[in-house]
Amino acid sequence: MAISYKKLWHILLDRDLKKKDLAALAGINEYTIKKLSRNENVSIEVLCKVSKVLDCSIDDIVEFYEE
Repeated sequence: MAISYKKLWHILLDRDLKKKDLAALAGINEYTIKKLSRNENVSIEVLCKVSKVLDCSIDDIVEFYEE
């Protein structure tokens, strides 16, 4: 099973936010943003921080699919 954060990037575009804005708001570092950009696994803590600052659920930013 693979993971995609495509929905997260759409939310950022809709809200006119950049990745560095997300990092600052959520209190996560640039390395974690790069992992998200590469659709790599991140901790549930990171996903919770991101969903909290964007006022959405984790399901709104993460998509799982079969490879």
